Amino acid sequence: MSKSLRVRRANNGLSAFDPFEKMFTPLFRQSVGFERMFDTMNAALRESSTGSNYPPHNIVQTGDDNYTITIAVAGFTTDDVELKLENGVLTVTGSKTEQDGDPKITYLHRGIANRKFVHRFRLTEHIRVHGASLKDGMLDIELVREVPEALKPRIIEVSSN
Repeated sequence: MSKSLRVRRANNGLSAFDPFEKMFTPLFRQSVGFERMFDTMNAALRESSTGSNYPPHNIVQTGDDNYTITIAVAGFTTDDVELKLENGVLTVTGSKTEQDGDPKITYLHRGIANRKFVHRFRLTEHIRVHGASLKDGMLDIELVREVPEALKPRIIEVSSN
């Protein structure tokens, strides 16, 4: 018997490894105007399956409309980290310039990672990056959701004529 990976299939014959489009084709046929949502979900699934977990990060909701992304970037300085927001995607890049350092120092173990990294966070509409700070090896990115007044729920009075 060969030692191959077996995938259990559900009643519909699809596995967890089948592409997003194949699993949700019926929804694509039954929806109008949700293309962006489906594209976002598809991209997120693709990125999470191929992405790296370095450096580790947390996403915390700090209020009704406030969020914080915290990334552990030990050994990186503000000059080594770049944040870029483009087309609703927040990209955090870290690149440590290799320094020769002191020739008298010999590392017996070098466990603090200084390798390059790229993290991408897809932001929904109306999420704005409020600011970022780096303290004690932790990069905090503050996000705020600002829904325009026209999109907020409102009560509509019904009149009788």
